[in-house]
Amino acid sequence: MSYIKVGSENQSDINIHYTDHGRGEPVILIHGYPFSGMAWERQEAFLLEQGYRVITYDRRGFGKSSHPSKGYDYDTFASDLDTLINTLDLTGVTLVGHSMGTGEIARYIGKFGSSKISRAIMVSPIPPFLLKTPDNETGVEREVFEGFKKTIKEDRYAFMTDFLDKFYSRSFMNGGKVSEEKLRADFNLGVSSSPIGFLRCVDSWIEDFRPDVKMIDLPLLVIQGDEDQILPIDSTGKVLTQMKGELHVVSGGSHGIPWTHGDEINRAMLEFMEKNPRLVRERADEQMIHKDMH
Repeated sequence: MSYIKVGSENQSDINIHYTDHGRGEPVILIHGYPFSGMAWERQEAFLLEQGYRVITYDRRGFGKSSHPSKGYDYDTFASDLDTLINTLDLTGVTLVGHSMGTGEIARYIGKFGSSKISRAIMVSPIPPFLLKTPDNETGVEREVFEGFKKTIKEDRYAFMTDFLDKFYSRSFMNGGKVSEEKLRADFNLGVSSSPIGFLRCVDSWIEDFRPDVKMIDLPLLVIQGDEDQILPIDSTGKVLTQMKGELHVVSGGSHGIPWTHGDEINRAMLEFMEKNPRLVRERADEQMIHKDMH
């Protein structure tokens, strides 16, 4: 197993677990809450078959990464991603995020720029701004998030069961597209995360990404289900693509479309990447500098 150190707490290192498979153009898959890089199994297998280099990692506090008591905010998450990109010496990267992972994309570009990024894909996005405020009437009331935290503190295992029902919009699809075995696997993976991270990530959901979205200067694809019960499309994907990017709506899709609609997600991703050729900006800049010198 491969790890990258991203910090420390007391005498312990904070390490991020990652996988790096295949050769070709690099694609980084950033998972949603409260799972790990394993959530991308259908996309990873597909992209490897298409000749891409596929990198997944577990957010701090989740999966096989360290479970520190600090750093559950998007500035830190973006810094962890930056450390991964720099350690692996990646350029011309396609960033693909699901749910919470879309926040990493927005904040990474807002904080570090896009010189090493070629394109971005946000699936079931959290940007641009989830909280309802006077200048964001389509957002969600703060009391909803406080309720989440209260339930998690009381019994995060019960919260996880209810979360999965909404994650896959089972009231719409009657559970027909998600097996009991998959639900058990997701439950076990979710509750194996850091209890502290599980709780503190809720506060990160109401981060205002609007300034970060304005900084996105590369091709952006947003993919979202129209029956998303976790991040309703009218509050997220539709608002986001009024600012940047193009929207692919998955008819009947829940929040968990990387699993339930894996084939459609894969086709949409591949079509988007093929029509927006990879751009290695650092190399292009170096060539321009070299040309100017002569």
